[in-house]
Amino acid sequence: MQTTDFFLRSLSWLLLAGGLALLLSCQSGEPRKQQFALVIHGGAGTILKKNMSAEQEQAYREKLTEALQAGYDILAKGGSSLDAITAAIQIMEDSPLFNAGKGAVFTHDGTNELDASIMDGATRNSGAVAGVRHIKNPITLARLVMEKSVHVMMAGQGAEAFARANDVEFVDPDYFYTERRWQQLQTALEKEKNQAQIPNDELIPHDFKFGTVGAAALDKQGNLAAGTSTGGMTNKKFGRIGDSPIIGAGTYADNATCAVSATGHGEYFIRSVVAHDIAAQMAYAGKSLQAAADDVVMHKLKEFGGSGGIIAVDKWGNIAMPFNTEGMYRGYVGEDGKIVVKIYRE
Repeated sequence: MQTTDFFLRSLSWLLLAGGLALLLSCQSGEPRKQQFALVIHGGAGTILKKNMSAEQEQAYREKLTEALQAGYDILAKGGSSLDAITAAIQIMEDSPLFNAGKGAVFTHDGTNELDASIMDGATRNSGAVAGVRHIKNPITLARLVMEKSVHVMMAGQGAEAFARANDVEFVDPDYFYTERRWQQLQTALEKEKNQAQIPNDELIPHDFKFGTVGAAALDKQGNLAAGTSTGGMTNKKFGRIGDSPIIGAGTYADNATCAVSATGHGEYFIRSVVAHDIAAQMAYAGKSLQAAADDVVMHKLKEFGGSGGIIAVDKWGNIAMPFNTEGMYRGYVGEDGKIVVKIYRE
C-alpha cells in the first residue's frame, strides 16, 4: 500500500512539473521551429536609395531573389544546407553586382585576389581559400578544401594547385574585369597620391572597405551551414586578407547554436571574432540569436570602431540580419517559400 501511495505521489509530482514546464515554455515565447530557412547578404556599406537608380535597385533585387530561390529549391526537396548556401553564393559570385567572383574589386597592382570560406554546423568541419586569382567560384574551392583535404585554409598558388588537382573551373584574369571596379581603383589611387593632405581614416573611401557575399542555412535534417566569399578591399596591398576566409571571424556554423556570415571592415571583424562571438553568446549566456547578433554588431563592434553587418540563422530557423551601416543587401526565405529582399534601412 505504501509503495502504491509513493508511486501515485511521484506520478502526481511528475505531471505537475511537466505541466509547469509546458506553461513556462508557452509564456517564454519559445519559437516555433521551421523545417528549413535560408538567409543571404551581398555586402554592406553606404547604400542609399537616393544614390541608386530604379534600374540598379531592380537588378540587385532580382539577383538576390535568384540566389534565394536557388537555395530554397534545394532545401525544399530535402537537400543539405551546404548545397543550398553553395548554390546561392555561386549565383552572387557570377554576378558583376557584388564584390565576389566576377564583380571582385582590384588590388593596388590592378589584379583580383579572392577569398572564401565555408563551415558545416553538423561537424564543424570547414574550408577556406585566400588570395586566389584564377578561380571562377572560390566558394566551390573552399568547400573542396573542407571535404577533400586535411586542412582548413589554403592560399595563393598552393590553393590553385589544389584546385587543378580537383578539376575546379579556372578563368583568365580578364574574366574579373568590370569598368565599375576599375574606376573605383583609379579613385583610390588618386586619393593615395594626395595622402599627405588626407586623414588616415579617410584615405580609403567608405564603400571600398565593404563588399562580400554570404549565406547561412538550416536544412530539414536540422543541420546548419554558412559560407562567405569576397574580392576584399579596393586598392589592397601586400596580400591583405580580411575576415571572409577566417573561420570564427567572417564565417561560423554550429548545430548547437547558429550559422553566421559577415560583411564589413574585415580588420575589425577579425579582431572582434564576430561570427563566433554571436554563437558563443547563445551557447554560454543563453541569448537568443537576435539578442546576441544585435549585441555584437550594434554595440561591441560599433564601439570598437567596426562597420558592417551579419546574416544568421539559428537551429530553430530564426533569422537575424543586423547592420550598423546605411544599408546591406540582404534577404531570406523560410519553409513557406516567401522570399523577402531588403537593401536599405527599412
